[in-house]
Amino acid sequence: MRVLQGRVIQPGAASGPALVTDEPISFLGEVDPESGRVVDPRHPLAGCDVSGRVLVFPTGKGSTVGSYVLYQLARNGHAPAAIVNARCEAIVATGAIIAGIPTVDGVDTSQFSTGQRVSIEEGGRIVIDA
Repeated sequence: MRVLQGRVIQPGAASGPALVTDEPISFLGEVDPESGRVVDPRHPLAGCDVSGRVLVFPTGKGSTVGSYVLYQLARNGHAPAAIVNARCEAIVATGAIIAGIPTVDGVDTSQFSTGQRVSIEEGGRIVIDA
């Protein structure tokens, strides 16, 4: 078990299996808000479902509409359980806040692997099960 500390962007507690990429994510055009699947065939997570996962990626990119896509994911029951970033930029931060997705940043995302059980606790504490 490893414990990390992140900076809280959107408070809350959540846990789930990690879905990890070392590539930035643009929610507009890369993630389908109806299914939760990464639909951009060029993205390393292509075909993966973000629903209920602790989504770990370095930072967001792309259009400000990406914030609304995060909100749509939540409304459609396909939001990530939580988001962990190295640097949470304004688009992801806004989307996480309006969607109520627990989000932390300031974390070395290379410490995570897809499939690991990750818990985000109040105060930004992150527990990674081995």
